[in-house]
Amino acid sequence: MINIDYITLQKFFDENIDFIIGARLQKIQQPTRRDFVFQLRNNGESRKFYININPQFYHVAFISKENEERRGINIPKQPPMFCMLLRKYLEGCKISDACSIEGERILELHFETMDEFSQKRSLCLCIELMGKHSNVILYDRETKIIIGCAHNVGPEKSRYRELQGGQTYIYPPTGNNSFNGIPLYKVLEGDLPLNEKLDNYFALIQEGVNLKGGKNQLLEIVTPKLKRTKNSIDKISQLLSKRDKTEEYKLYGELLTANLYQKKDYSKSIEVLNYFTGVNITIELDETKTLNENAQRYFKLYTKSKTTKEKSEQMLSELEMEREYLENVLYSIERACSIKELEEIKGELGIIPHPSPLPQGARERELLKCEINGFEVYVGKNNKQNDYIISKLSKDEDYWFHTRLCAGSHVLLKVRENEPNEETIFECCKLAREYSSATQPSKVGVIYTKRKFIKKPPKAPLGYVIYKNEKEILV
Repeated sequence: MINIDYITLQKFFDENIDFIIGARLQKIQQPTRRDFVFQLRNNGESRKFYININPQFYHVAFISKENEERRGINIPKQPPMFCMLLRKYLEGCKISDACSIEGERILELHFETMDEFSQKRSLCLCIELMGKHSNVILYDRETKIIIGCAHNVGPEKSRYRELQGGQTYIYPPTGNNSFNGIPLYKVLEGDLPLNEKLDNYFALIQEGVNLKGGKNQLLEIVTPKLKRTKNSIDKISQLLSKRDKTEEYKLYGELLTANLYQKKDYSKSIEVLNYFTGVNITIELDETKTLNENAQRYFKLYTKSKTTKEKSEQMLSELEMEREYLENVLYSIERACSIKELEEIKGELGIIPHPSPLPQGARERELLKCEINGFEVYVGKNNKQNDYIISKLSKDEDYWFHTRLCAGSHVLLKVRENEPNEETIFECCKLAREYSSATQPSKVGVIYTKRKFIKKPPKAPLGYVIYKNEKEILV
């Protein structure tokens, strides 16, 4: 990527100066330590002025709603201290003047306000876009005393320039400010105004960085959970296969009951005929008990073992459900291509509150939609969308598709009047295979059935269903 330079910053300022000067600062928000959103209004128009001082992609721009979503801007309930300071001094004030410092990546916004003694006070909000030294500083223009900074710089960090409340504001050392590269504004293609180019360019970069970081954050949460679930499944499965003596205890109880006539009370063992196989077997006994008491002991062991087995199988079923769910979450994370999709996954996992429900039309527009031989086909991109497809969008006669034994999207073929032919069914199977975690070039089984044969079990996680009357096609 190419960072913003002072030539591009000057051109941005020249392009927007008519709106900036005289604009009223209606609202100040600080989503993170490194970015700010100022709601400005001038000439009957409101625009969001975005300041980013992240060393990776420091810039300023008036942002569109679409790019605000791409950047993943979320306003915290509790604003940071510096945001509250800016609100105290600047919110509701007009920008009386503004300037771009020649040869520097510094933009200044001047405000005329009133102090606590109703005296006029001239303040400056200085936006310094200088890589790792980027900062936003509020200071008094007359005294040059700093009121506050986004990042304080003490003597331990810089011997030449301290930036913190109470210190005198001075410009950074000039040094060699010649710029020999290609200015960013010349690199950005298209006929759009420079502001829109900057907004689109940096929104794309931020989206990529935030998307990668968001995915890594979710993977660090989901991957260990999936590993623990798989380990639990293996342990329970091994216990069931190695230690399951339920039927053996039942057989011993029945055989001892049938051989009470032998009067082998208080013996260490007894040899009896297994009338199921026709072979004699030896049964170990508790020599302190009668034969009948030993029979009852085996029946009790049978009951206990049966209960344990049932509970273990139920637990195993729940763990298998959780495993399948987590594998689908991992698939959704890997497939996510926008911050909004990651936010849905975070809401689903309880990391953040669930986003507000969308109207039905808006929810449908989020789904991947295509047309196959005149039939509408929908593909869910995560568990929430998969659940919406099953619970809201589908009808009994619609067809549902999903890969067998691997995570993937739910694919829904809407049936209006005519039934789909084999070619249409196969194309939907290919779509289900494409939107799955199956690796190329191996063939994968894709199952499909009508919606009326699908059921969501009680307390099942999002996107989990059971089905019957399915058919399978290898793709």
